[in-house]
Amino acid sequence: MKLPRRALVVGLARSGEAAGLALSRRGVHVVAADRDAAIDAGRLAEAGVEVHAGSEEECLLEGVELLVKSPGVPGESPLPAAARALGIPVWSEVELGYRLLRSHPFVGVTGTNGKTTTAELLGAMFRVAERPVVVAGNVGRPLTSFDGTLPSEAWIVCELSSFQLEDVHELACEVAVLLNLEPDHLDRHTSFEAYRDAKVRIFERARTKIVPRGLGLEGIEFSADEPLPAEPLIRGAHNRENAAAATAAARAAGLEDDAIAYALRTFPGVEHRLELVAEIGGVRYVNDSKATNTAAARRAIAAYAEEPVRLILGGSLKGESFDELVSVLPETVRSLDLIGDASEELAAALDRAGRPYRRSGDLATAVARAAADAAPGDVVLLSPACASYDQFRNFEERGDAFRRLVQELG
Repeated sequence: MKLPRRALVVGLARSGEAAGLALSRRGVHVVAADRDAAIDAGRLAEAGVEVHAGSEEECLLEGVELLVKSPGVPGESPLPAAARALGIPVWSEVELGYRLLRSHPFVGVTGTNGKTTTAELLGAMFRVAERPVVVAGNVGRPLTSFDGTLPSEAWIVCELSSFQLEDVHELACEVAVLLNLEPDHLDRHTSFEAYRDAKVRIFERARTKIVPRGLGLEGIEFSADEPLPAEPLIRGAHNRENAAAATAAARAAGLEDDAIAYALRTFPGVEHRLELVAEIGGVRYVNDSKATNTAAARRAIAAYAEEPVRLILGGSLKGESFDELVSVLPETVRSLDLIGDASEELAAALDRAGRPYRRSGDLATAVARAAADAAPGDVVLLSPACASYDQFRNFEERGDAFRRLVQELG
């Protein structure tokens, strides 16, 4: 890969920091910018990166040959937009990571829901088969952080969000997986069509495509009801679908069914996705904080459709309607506690459906109320159907807070 002499990294959270450090290690003069003046850029500064916190002035583009954009930075933001106008290439952090690591075979995983579970399950399958592998991308370790650290034969399983796929140009997956497509991130993409177009970019140079049955896409199809080498340990029809996708991808990568079956039987799932936090007095507390859209919440609720559920909904808005979610709530949902900025829109949808609810405001109040009402056999389920940015930095912090509140109950 021919490296630029001077590069600008915009957005200095996890992936932006990793991109800046990777370029700096390679001898590139790196300028880094973030509109948040309070961003912790200590590691970048220590590496000799020229950091501009609280600034996105166009003068930062002077002499720049490449702009690397973090996934949290919209494409129409001032610096990426100005760079394009000047003919400066704009890459996502994933595009940079791919170019630094392109000697390794990639398995890319995208979709509206199930990306983390499927990527981690694939990682487990590779490890059982004793094939060197790392799992990188969207909510895990940034792809660029692996530059210079991997054995030559290692595979990379990369979870890819629509934000990361917006600015790929040469990314080529040995195996590319699309799990599902439902409206999400409409506050950023403005339309479902734009969101879909970003997602299917994963297939542009892919050798093998793994696609959901029924979408009319070319590739190896999978579905939740097809035979598997073993039944997955993780709960829910949606997770059986994730397991089917992972199985198809693993087979395409050359893994044997014995290894795939063992991973299916033993993989426990991931944090913040139907994570059983504790059982206290016969009440199970389940952390599904990663359900940041209505489709994910519907799947989680369906996984407990046969049990009494105390449901906690709400957070920051993403442009979705809540009417469909509310219309399919089973009668086994015994109580509904609403939190965060989305409370008004959720309440309006619940009013239209004639479902009772409480405005609890914050997570601590919601957990306390749900726990007080719960009887042995009930499930207290945090599956917010919303993003977390009104009261938390991210869904992980929200899930950690839920876990801590539950532990305090015990």
